[in-house]
Order: sequence, then C-alpha cells, then structure tokens
Amino acid sequence: MLSAFRVVGVDMRPPETSLPIQFVKMDLGPESSCLEFLQLLREVRPVAVIHLAFVMDAVRTGVLDRDRMWQINVAGTARVMEAVTEANRDWPMVEKFIFMSSVAAYGPDLTRPATEDSQLAAHTYVYGVHKMEADRVVQQRSPALRGCSVYILRPHIFAGASVDNYFMEAFRGIPGGTSKRAARMREKGTRLPCMLPSGTEYLLNKIQFVHTDDVARLVSHILKKIEPEAQRITVLNVAGRGSPMTYEQCVQAANAKLLRVPSKKIFELVLRFLWNHKISTIPPDVAPYMTSDTVMDTTRLQEFLGAEYKSVIRYPIADAFAECFKQEAVAAIKP
Repeated sequence: MLSAFRVVGVDMRPPETSLPIQFVKMDLGPESSCLEFLQLLREVRPVAVIHLAFVMDAVRTGVLDRDRMWQINVAGTARVMEAVTEANRDWPMVEKFIFMSSVAAYGPDLTRPATEDSQLAAHTYVYGVHKMEADRVVQQRSPALRGCSVYILRPHIFAGASVDNYFMEAFRGIPGGTSKRAARMREKGTRLPCMLPSGTEYLLNKIQFVHTDDVARLVSHILKKIEPEAQRITVLNVAGRGSPMTYEQCVQAANAKLLRVPSKKIFELVLRFLWNHKISTIPPDVAPYMTSDTVMDTTRLQEFLGAEYKSVIRYPIADAFAECFKQEAVAAIKP
C-alpha cells in the first residue's frame, strides 16, 4: 500500500517481508536513540513518520522487565517526537506524524462507548497504561512539531488471518507460552478452553475488532491526503464497521470450548497461574478488560473518511474476527 513511497523501517529486529524496505536496527529504549534517530531523519529526510514501535506482548518480544518496557513504550515515544521536533526546527521536513495508540488507553469498564474526548483512564494493565501515557506524550508535544500534522489512531483489537496476539490466543486456545510444557501441548494439539467468570453479564459484554488491512488502508489514506487538516492534531477511534460483538458471539464464531469459573478473582488467578508457568502469553493484568464492555464510538472516523469510509474500512467487525479462525475451520472439515 506504500509502494508510492520510499519506506525505511526502524526496529530492534528486521521485518519478515520480501518487500523493498530499507531497514535500520535501533532500540528506542536508551536515551542515545534520540540522537541516533535524529541523524537518521536528517539523512533520509522523510515526509512522514509512522510510530508503531511498542512492546505489547512481553513473552514474544522477550522484553519482560517493566522498566525497560516503559523506556521503549513511553520514553521512546518522547524521544521520537523530540527528534522530529529537532529535525523540523529550520523547515517542516516531516509533514505528518502518525502514532498508533489503543482502545486500552481508555481503560476497562466503559459505561458508554468511548469518544475521542473521553477520559484516558487505563489502569492495572501495563500495556494499556503505557499506551495512555504515550498518547498523552504525543498530545502534549504535538504543538512543538513545527508545521507537522499529528494523527493519533486508537484502534481496537487487531484481527485478520495473520494476527497472532494473546487476545486471539484466548479464543484459539493454543498455548503460546515459552515453557516446555506449552511446547508439548502445542505438539499434541492440546487446546486450552476459553475462560470467563460465571454470570450472564460476562457473556453479554461487548467488544470490537478491526482488520489489520483496514488499519493499513487508513494509514495509507492519511499519508496520501493532500489537503491540510483544519487542526494540528487529529484523534480517531478505529474499529471495524457495524455492531460490536458480545463475548458469547466471539466464543461461537471461534468454535471455542467455554469454561466458566466461579468469580472474577478466580478468573484472574487462573490467568496468573498459566502466565507464571509460561503456558499462556495472556497477562493476568488484562483481566479487567476481558470482563467488561470496551466499546468505542467511531463517528469521527466515519466523518473523517467521508465517502471513502467503506473503501478504507472494508471489514465489518464480525467478519474481521471470523477471518482469524478460517484456517482452523478449513482444517476441521478436511477428510
């Protein structure tokens, strides 16, 4: 989707792609990365910076130390913005800055669909807290970017055939941990049940998804926009089209085995047991999010895209979620 651009990727490890991309290895955790990134900006002279770097899955990334995670996620975001500010000091080299925030920044237990003006109230869940803090960093520092339009995207949970995050692990039941026991379970095809506390309300809690291709189309749309924004900073909730799904609908769509436990406390204790024994990658601090409504209002996104809304956000929420399980469904019906 970015074939019209020269793309330079920056990360701790190279991307798994055959597409033409210049890769620069860099760790945003150390303070020295700010100058390193500034030098790269002056060398490459990019028209836009898309800041995706974030440690979400501690197990898969191998970044288990919380202070190091904060240095990459929050302080790293500040370093990127400081470098862009310095690069734009004499002329607006970087015209657009896109930051990928998250629905998790709003926190759990949303009593009504969150709008972009809703309070950011993440707690407990380290990833959500870091997204909230980094989101605030971008808001606070955006006026200093000198001639650069800033976009904060707050997507809901990514879905699609290529997605392998711990939320999908909960419905697929594939033990994603790094222990020998988890490896043996995967070899045997053992599946963990999808788990929820007892009580009808937990089945009726609502959640949204967004297809990764739709997020990519949105980023591409922003990069190709010619007309400037009326305001310096644009914040957009991002989710698929249509109604949210209930957890009950998710369990049915995933064809998952559902296990009910007596209470939210026991639910969290079981998650903690599986996490501590490196059987699952689902962090126990995400429990409040998995046992409450997390729905966003995407009216502003629809207005932002206008007539192109359906051509950019192509997947209804239910279809985006269902695509995560198509391979399993095909395998199940093979003779």
